[in-house]
Amino acid sequence: MGKRVSITVDNVVVGYDADPVLSGVSLEIAGGEFVGIVGPNGSGKTTLLRSIARVLKPNFGTVLIDGREVFSIPARELAREVGVVPQDTVPAFDFSALEIVLMGRSPHLRRFETERAKDFSICEEAMRQTGTWEIAQRPFAALSGGERQRVVIARALAQEPKVILLDEPTSHLDINYQFEILGLIRRLNKEQGITVLAVLHDLNLASQYCDRLVMIGEGKIQAMGTPAEVLTAATVKRVYGVDVWVRKHPTSGRPYVIAGIGRPVTDEEQQQFDRKPKVHVICGGGTGAPVFAKLLRRGFDVTAGVLNVGDTDQEAAEALGIRYVSAPPFTAIPNDSAAENARMASEADVVIVSDAPYGAWNLPNAHTVLDLTNQGKKIILLRPGTVRERDFTAGEASSIVEQVKSSALTAETLDELAEHVENLIEKQNDIANH
Repeated sequence: MGKRVSITVDNVVVGYDADPVLSGVSLEIAGGEFVGIVGPNGSGKTTLLRSIARVLKPNFGTVLIDGREVFSIPARELAREVGVVPQDTVPAFDFSALEIVLMGRSPHLRRFETERAKDFSICEEAMRQTGTWEIAQRPFAALSGGERQRVVIARALAQEPKVILLDEPTSHLDINYQFEILGLIRRLNKEQGITVLAVLHDLNLASQYCDRLVMIGEGKIQAMGTPAEVLTAATVKRVYGVDVWVRKHPTSGRPYVIAGIGRPVTDEEQQQFDRKPKVHVICGGGTGAPVFAKLLRRGFDVTAGVLNVGDTDQEAAEALGIRYVSAPPFTAIPNDSAAENARMASEADVVIVSDAPYGAWNLPNAHTVLDLTNQGKKIILLRPGTVRERDFTAGEASSIVEQVKSSALTAETLDELAEHVENLIEKQNDIANH
């Protein structure tokens, strides 16, 4: 990991002509941070970025890169430290995409020196990372807006900078490239310690990828902190003038904003949004442990059905802090335990039935699942196609699973299971929100 470079903005006033766009803006960005700048159109986001990039000189105040005043740093030296990705790039001449990316190597070349094999290799890697190597020989001017944006990002990466400044880098990108590019920038930020400052229009993308957010409105910093501290319904209303709902993402735990609701969220609704989705797992014999781990990593509130003391899943539930219904070892499920299992399952958003074997001792689990199905509870069956191989109840359990299967979702892998859970909860949220 290379040197981490900090950014300091101290009481900056900057604007065009005599009209200040930013007034008294101050912030500290530690080396290796990923910070997002958000705010309404015209609030001064791009102006702040241009000031840090030395495109606009402040009327008052200072901008420091690694403790040095930015206008005191020679241009070529600054270009080796800071890569800039503007909103739009229109070349004066008809360069190829590769030639545009090779321009990123200029700060590393001596006067009149041409690119060497190492420079071409660095540029090829940058283009492969951004999905642009296949269009390397195409004219830059003939590319789509999204393709041009990815080429310009590749040029910035080819500089091998310590700091990357991005002005709405996803504005021209399809959703798949939005995630890929921000994921790439995030990975470079974490693995190489590159300091990232990005103007982002999409509040939810900013929340997902940034360590901290700076919300600007009317030329001043209106809020600054973690995404959870900045993206509140009250702050968005105050700065953007629109009512939104803010809830926690079911897997990342980060806030995401739902707009267009036409009214403020109530305290009761906000509490519901902040609640982790509940998933109840009916399992046994070690089949539940990997399910527990997968769901907990995705951020769900996990509970478990009847587990015999000493069972592998019971020990896993204890170790992971999962609430579960217990039963004595080597005994059939008692009636009170079966009732508690049904109660916990009914309170969950989704019920998962693992691929545990069935015998006389745990047959009540199958009946519980059938009752829940008849009540309309969302059920996901893990590998139901193997039920006959693990049925030791003379076919009774298999018959019940087949009945449940007609209205349940099925999954063959843990990843597929987790995806089903997320989709079901998302649909439930959409219904609740409308």
